[in-house]
Amino acid sequence: MSGATSSADLDEAPARTIYLNQPQQSKFRDNWVSTAKYSVVTFLPRFLYEQIRKAANAFFLFIALLQQIPDVSPTGRYTTLVPLLFILTVAGIKEIIEDYKRHKADSAVNKKKTIGKTEQSLTQIFKVAVGDIVKVTNGQHLPADMIIISSSEPQAMCYIETANLDGETNLKIRQGLSQTASLQSREELMKVSGRIECEGPNRHLYDFTGNLRLDGQSPVPVGPDQILLRGAQLRNTQWVLGIVVYTGHDTKLMQNCNSHSNKKNHVERAWNCLASAFCLLMSFVFWSTEMLSVNFGYNLLTFIILYNNLIPISLLVTLEVVKFTQALFINWDIDMYYPETDTPAMARTSNLNEELGQVKYLFSDKTGTLTCNIMNFKKCSIAGVTYGQLPPTSESCEFDDPRLLQNIENDHPTAVHIQEFLTLLAVCHTVVPERQGNKIIYQASSPDEGALVKGAKKLGYVFTGRTPHSVIIDAVSRCAWHRLPSSCRKETLFSLFILQATRASLTQHCTSLGESLGKENDIALIIDGHTLKYALSFEVRQSFLDLALSCKAVICCRVSPLQKSEIVDMVKKHVNAITLAIGDGANDVGMIQTAHVGVGISGNEGMQATNCSDYAIAQFSYLEKLLLVHGAWSYNRVTKCILYCFYKNVVLYIIELWFAFINGFSGQILFERWCIGLYNVIFTALPPFTLGIFERSCTQDSMLRFPQLYKITQNADGFNTRVFWGHCINALIHSIILFWFPLKVLEHGKGFIISYYVVVTVCLKAGLETTAWTRFSHLAVWGSMLLWLVFFGVYSAIWPTFPIAPDMLGQAGMVLRCGYFWFGLFLVPTACLVKDVAWTAAKHTYHKTLLEQVQELETKTRELGKAMLRDSNGKSVNERDHLLKRLGRKTPPSLFRAHSVQQSVSHGYAFSQEEHGVVSQSQVVRSYDTTKRRAEIE
Repeated sequence: MSGATSSADLDEAPARTIYLNQPQQSKFRDNWVSTAKYSVVTFLPRFLYEQIRKAANAFFLFIALLQQIPDVSPTGRYTTLVPLLFILTVAGIKEIIEDYKRHKADSAVNKKKTIGKTEQSLTQIFKVAVGDIVKVTNGQHLPADMIIISSSEPQAMCYIETANLDGETNLKIRQGLSQTASLQSREELMKVSGRIECEGPNRHLYDFTGNLRLDGQSPVPVGPDQILLRGAQLRNTQWVLGIVVYTGHDTKLMQNCNSHSNKKNHVERAWNCLASAFCLLMSFVFWSTEMLSVNFGYNLLTFIILYNNLIPISLLVTLEVVKFTQALFINWDIDMYYPETDTPAMARTSNLNEELGQVKYLFSDKTGTLTCNIMNFKKCSIAGVTYGQLPPTSESCEFDDPRLLQNIENDHPTAVHIQEFLTLLAVCHTVVPERQGNKIIYQASSPDEGALVKGAKKLGYVFTGRTPHSVIIDAVSRCAWHRLPSSCRKETLFSLFILQATRASLTQHCTSLGESLGKENDIALIIDGHTLKYALSFEVRQSFLDLALSCKAVICCRVSPLQKSEIVDMVKKHVNAITLAIGDGANDVGMIQTAHVGVGISGNEGMQATNCSDYAIAQFSYLEKLLLVHGAWSYNRVTKCILYCFYKNVVLYIIELWFAFINGFSGQILFERWCIGLYNVIFTALPPFTLGIFERSCTQDSMLRFPQLYKITQNADGFNTRVFWGHCINALIHSIILFWFPLKVLEHGKGFIISYYVVVTVCLKAGLETTAWTRFSHLAVWGSMLLWLVFFGVYSAIWPTFPIAPDMLGQAGMVLRCGYFWFGLFLVPTACLVKDVAWTAAKHTYHKTLLEQVQELETKTRELGKAMLRDSNGKSVNERDHLLKRLGRKTPPSLFRAHSVQQSVSHGYAFSQEEHGVVSQSQVVRSYDTTKRRAEIE
């Protein structure tokens, strides 16, 4: 038993007794299932608790409370409170919308119809209760955990697909008890009297222990082969009757689901820590200068309020808008739209956009996610002759080779072998045919079996019926009966590498790696669910983790939903890296919710994974663009936005610190109050938005062609301690030049003059940070400068029309007519930014990175984009494609990847059959007689 599960097992519910056709003596949970995060009652307290847990929100709440103290705040009482309330309101509305979608999805599931046998009518799933007798028909999902009573199949057998539980799509066989197999009519069911004694609700999918005690009969044990679990789908079976034993959140499916957790954003967490460190540093500076002051406490509060904007509250609003817009870009991406099902990509949350650009460990479901699980008969080899040889570029999924039938008709030397081959395809299987009018529907336990039978049908060998001792095929216009001897059964051999998850074997494997332990090696680890249970135990968990991290790939076979989430949680907690989990079924919900980022695929296994995911896509192949393009772009945009907001605020408010040295830390401010209040709201509001929404380091084509660019964001090269403090120091230098240069050199240190120099400098700095210029970038940079001049002109002429700022009357005219102002407007920003330009030019010259090389390539291709060339096939290509191809020939394969490369792969089939099933394969085959009509429930 794994350590992760054993702790939960200690709290398992006690055993329960369920009475048949009698009132229950104990109260059990109802069948309503909820995956929502909030309710009407819990929303406000839980939402506020989660918001105040964020360091930034807690800090601004503290500042807002300080500002309410009379005569302490130099910036007014509501300058922090109003923006904070706006931020909380926006976040609350977003949470309500997202949770409403969860409630809506839950309601759709809970209100589906099922047949209650005791009422002989349709009833909603959420009304199903423990002890009810429920009828489920072919194709329906089971509404609760129930014990089989009888079915339409011989010996109370039924087929189920458990893809939503364990990801396996091969059909599994379950069989009811012989004591209840004959109970099929309403009257018989209503007369049943007795009780079921079974274990309490738990999360073990493959275990069940109970006893059925019918009145007047000896008790009969009930095991996992007699139980049908919620989430499984009834297949190849017309109907099944069962007694409900677990409902709602007591079902094994829900027991394996994790509670909804609030995922933390690593970039946001990082800038919270860095900002806190910066504030502590500023506090130390203040303490050093004011330690002996009489009004130390009063001045400290004033200092905190004045310099709280070093952590810009406007940044929170900006990030909300930026991330929401980035999510819209994901939703609108036509390249991630799947027309066959009319399904676009969907960002179900916008809080984790930049996390997509930092993923290092990917956890993926296989069936339905990596593979579509659709099998087609395409090729075969008979007597040494290969048929169905398709061209390498063909995308056909059908067998198309007329030579095969021609060889039969022309009595080719291999004609007998071909006929025998097709006969075996049509005979040796466990497929059950069902007729719908004149059409035959093949019900197969696995897609590969169905593909082979359909392939034989297309070639003239049609499987039409089955009896307990023979199968019926229509072979090339002649009907044939083939008796099945006991030795005629198809067997498939598998080579499975099974890791014995014991302390000794794990230690041996770790030792054999030697110094390579902990480093990525070109080896793979394969482990099954049963062994994984012990590998995740506390004693050997670390050894298993070390071994897994030393492998390039880890394949876990037949694992439960809980084990999936345990593996993700283990890596998430012990490795400092971003994890992503992707899947398409309900069995993937646990790991999707546990990982830093969860991606759901709207595939053939329902919408459970999609409804619980952070991002939803229709095809696994779309994950490439989601990560390499949208993820990397979002990371670059968000980090540039954060760094720029800190930069521009440090520039402005550190100038106030320099001014404090002149005024003796009296609390007097250099800039006019409205200049401070509107600095982030109007004057410098647009550049962060353009950086966060439209900035991109490279085009999407380059991001996909050079996947190594993803390492830049994956390794957090754009936002770390070194980069953050580098921007702060740069802002500190700029603030020194912006304050002391006009004061000492130009001898004009008025607040309005310096404030405009600050606006011009930070706007030009935004231009230097911009790689992809758009019309919005030009509007943000030049428009912000112009906006300040317009404001200055209006503000200096507003009195006495409006009774504010009488001291500003006529200031604009005096300043704009002053030659020193215009001279300083050129000199001061130039002095600030010349260092930045020189530093950037030196880096591009002497230490050119891959990103800069790709950017240069894009610049050249844009210049030559109109020139047209011809490729080797005569196809017209532009100069850009030509340069990319030429670069590809000079670049190592690990760096450059062209989409046109097609690797040759071997073809084959894999047959899937349940191991240690309750019914053997031969018994299944001999239980069917499709020539007779199946039993119908009365």
